[in-house]
Amino acid sequence: MSKPITVSIPHQLGREEARRRIEQGFAGLGEQLGGGLAQVHKSWSGDRMQFAARVMGQGISGNLDVLDDSVRMEVELPPLLSLAAGRIKGRLQKEGQLLLESRKS
Repeated sequence: MSKPITVSIPHQLGREEARRRIEQGFAGLGEQLGGGLAQVHKSWSGDRMQFAARVMGQGISGNLDVLDDSVRMEVELPPLLSLAAGRIKGRLQKEGQLLLESRKS
């Protein structure tokens, strides 16, 4: 079992807007992963989302906590993908910041 990846992404959106954007971002995740061949499942309990995805036989799972000023994500990778953990963490950080950055009207 590999060590989980933990990513914390600050935001200035408030919980409700941050959660809405996360929900919207996860909606297209199955299409982005594995050319649409991924199975993505998620469920919310309050401001915590648990998720799992399966791409080309590799399972990924984790949880995401929406806080007032940040989102904290913890992801468990299978041994094969843990070899690229640093790169995956960087990509999660970058994509999360893009999703949660404030947009000026």
